[in-house]
Amino acid sequence: MKVSVVMPVYNAAGKVAAALDSLRTQTLQPLEIIVVNDGSTDGTLELLHRQRDIVLLDHSHRGIAAALNDGLAAASGDYIARMDPTDLCMPQRLEMQASFLDVFADTGLVGCRVACGEECQRQAGRAAHVDWINSLVDPTAIALSRFVESPFAHSSVMFRRALPERFGGYRAGPFPEDYELWLRWMANGVKAGKVDEELLVWNNLPEGLSRTATDVFLRIKAEYLALWLKKNNPHHPEVVVWGAGRGARKRAAMLEEFGVNIAYYIDNGTPDIDPSTCFVLPMVDDLGVHAEIVAVLSARGFAEGESCIMAA
Repeated sequence: MKVSVVMPVYNAAGKVAAALDSLRTQTLQPLEIIVVNDGSTDGTLELLHRQRDIVLLDHSHRGIAAALNDGLAAASGDYIARMDPTDLCMPQRLEMQASFLDVFADTGLVGCRVACGEECQRQAGRAAHVDWINSLVDPTAIALSRFVESPFAHSSVMFRRALPERFGGYRAGPFPEDYELWLRWMANGVKAGKVDEELLVWNNLPEGLSRTATDVFLRIKAEYLALWLKKNNPHHPEVVVWGAGRGARKRAAMLEEFGVNIAYYIDNGTPDIDPSTCFVLPMVDDLGVHAEIVAVLSARGFAEGESCIMAA
């Protein structure tokens, strides 16, 4: 089997049939469709028992990370595709992503651009978040933006089966299980790319930046960022933090726990800084402001990945 699809399901009786139908009409066939019922109580299990051509795993409610790992353990495909029961695949999604991994042997993880579904459109600010994700197609842009937010819609990805076997699967905790996984894999050198086509209708959006706001996860993200800085900051361990608000200072303090020294903070105005003397770490939450800061830094000779990197 070339592709296994792993879909965890919890109380999605009104949505899952349409999601499965979108998999059955994929141009890439055959598929192994593994559905993990995570202790649903709304009739989902009964509906799934009536579905054809799926591998059904039924477990008590333990959360999405455990359900995903059960699905990974059962998968036999060379490539693993993620899918959520609230989303819909375009017919060529899996074929195009599998072809991408076939062609780019150095890439371990591939996503795609996504369309903002009806549920997404009803939520203020979500369209801007989708636009930001869709702007990150090139592997370099994905890598350089990963400390801001997750550069992928979770249900849009496909990855090589060997990755969870080599670097570990999903971890459970008060943090987004997908984002932690991408940070961990990329910290281990996994290259990530994206098909430049809208191949998924995304309804099951997380809470954006607010979903990462637990202290546990902010500390995890700080740890991965500190590892990156140690390898790539020519002025290590010192950085200049652009952003002096409460949130930025909180995240910067967590970086200090991992050996990063904050030389000073940039608050307002246009700073007189030079890449030969400092590494700049913008840590503002507003994605629009990020673009403005990049423009200012670029005008002063800073290059992302060499003398600055965006974070949040």
